[in-house]
Amino acid sequence: MSPLTPPGTLHVVATPIGNLADLSPRGMDTLRAVDAICAEDTRHTRQLLGHFGIERPLLALHEHNEADIAGRLVPRLQAGESLALVSDAGTPLVSDPGFRLVRAARAAGIRVSPVPGACALVAGLSVAGLPSDRFVFEGFLPAKGGARRSRLHALAAETRTLLFYESAHRIGESLDDMAHAFGGGRPAVVARELTKLFETVLDGSLDALRAQVAVDANQRRGEFVVMVHGAPEAIDAREAEGRRVYAVLAKHLPPSSAARIAAELTGASRKSLYGGGDGN
Repeated sequence: MSPLTPPGTLHVVATPIGNLADLSPRGMDTLRAVDAICAEDTRHTRQLLGHFGIERPLLALHEHNEADIAGRLVPRLQAGESLALVSDAGTPLVSDPGFRLVRAARAAGIRVSPVPGACALVAGLSVAGLPSDRFVFEGFLPAKGGARRSRLHALAAETRTLLFYESAHRIGESLDDMAHAFGGGRPAVVARELTKLFETVLDGSLDALRAQVAVDANQRRGEFVVMVHGAPEAIDAREAEGRRVYAVLAKHLPPSSAARIAAELTGASRKSLYGGGDGN
């Protein structure tokens, strides 16, 4: 057994988010030395390993089978095998599977060792020019519009920088909803295809960004990290309470009705709650 992969260790290995040169030497050495690699999509990981001339057994571990396979992998680790966990891109467990396996391994007293590397949210934040000393990562927003808007309104008074992942087919709608929830003048950054050939990082107000994305089809392709400046520390208490109440009501009522009732209950501006008065 290699000293790099001591017996009975689960290695959580970060892989590139685009540029293959970002796989660290330690990451390559670890993937070569383990007994098997747990991969979110074995076809994708096989291509990555092939690029580096690495041949190791692959085990599929994804959101649909993780609970079951974790119970079968822990005994292998207890028997002395070393395993690696990778996702399709970036650091495992960050909006990707792996949490249940790591939790089961730690509960069984198995060593879990990180092999750090690329992470899209950290890469995006590092070039955004937004406050980075305190931030909140929200992962992917809900796919359904009502649930997405409710989540965003609940975050409207958050003073820390907000980070989201978003997909190509929802980026336009999400930026529209963010502008309504946070105000169109809120500073934000949209980072697309980080470390890849067509990488772009756009900054401006939410209104300016959603307009730019709407008119440029290229800016609606790929994978996105959206970062939004936090709310001012001195946000009006009535507005903060109004947004909280609106988020609850919007789960059960049409948005315009939820905004009207929340405004009546809290004294907040209906327009600020629903970003456009009538909601048309």
